Amino acid sequence: MTDHSVNGGTKKGDGASTAQTPSGLSLTERVEAVLLSAERSLGDSRLAEAVSEPGEKVKVDEVKQAIEELNGQYEKTGRIFRIIRIASGWRVMTTPAAAPVLQRLLVQRQQSRLTPATLETLSIIAYRQPVMRAEIEAIRGVACGDVLRGLLERRLVRIAGRAEELGRPMLYGTTREFLKVFGLAGIDDLPEVEGLPRESSHRIAATSNKAADADDASESSEDSPEQAMPEDAESQSKATDQADVTEPA
Repeated sequence: MTDHSVNGGTKKGDGASTAQTPSGLSLTERVEAVLLSAERSLGDSRLAEAVSEPGEKVKVDEVKQAIEELNGQYEKTGRIFRIIRIASGWRVMTTPAAAPVLQRLLVQRQQSRLTPATLETLSIIAYRQPVMRAEIEAIRGVACGDVLRGLLERRLVRIAGRAEELGRPMLYGTTREFLKVFGLAGIDDLPEVEGLPRESSHRIAATSNKAADADDASESSEDSPEQAMPEDAESQSKATDQADVTEPA
């Protein structure tokens, strides 16, 4: 995608966006490269910092001008993507015209990855949340570290807080993405399953309530692909997740 974008004429234009730097890349090319490589949306200041060369300080207004030029080139050459602002950040996104194709791809990907072990673990979490990893493993009879890690990465499961028990183990719960994937309006829509009552297994420690609320706020931003949790918070969450779910399944 990057090669097509460069060939599409990102060197064209005038002003600061085409000024050459030690890397030999214009500002539009640097902005394009950074946004195509970024896993999450980037705010004005962070994007300006990322595209600045040694000894150079790119201004936010220059970044915005470069984005306008890139979008102009994308539209002129009939590209299916644009650089758009979602909440407080910028990211390369496909246009609405591509939605039907991408939706089919997403459904296929989700269905292909939900193995029986994954569905079993997800069911336990959904019905017993918030639930500790130890209880999940006790019910299944096997370690579930890899399965939990996969569910966290897919955002079907989140860390809901910590239990009021010795060692304050982490508690797991489902996300809004889980509801979307399975077409549920809420957890109350889950069907009754014999032997698996729908009830919470543990109380969340009071000191972790704020963290759980923050997770809920983060999930609400998932309604838009770009409104994700800040990268610093994400790094901290990932580090915590890895520390908690490293045991092989």
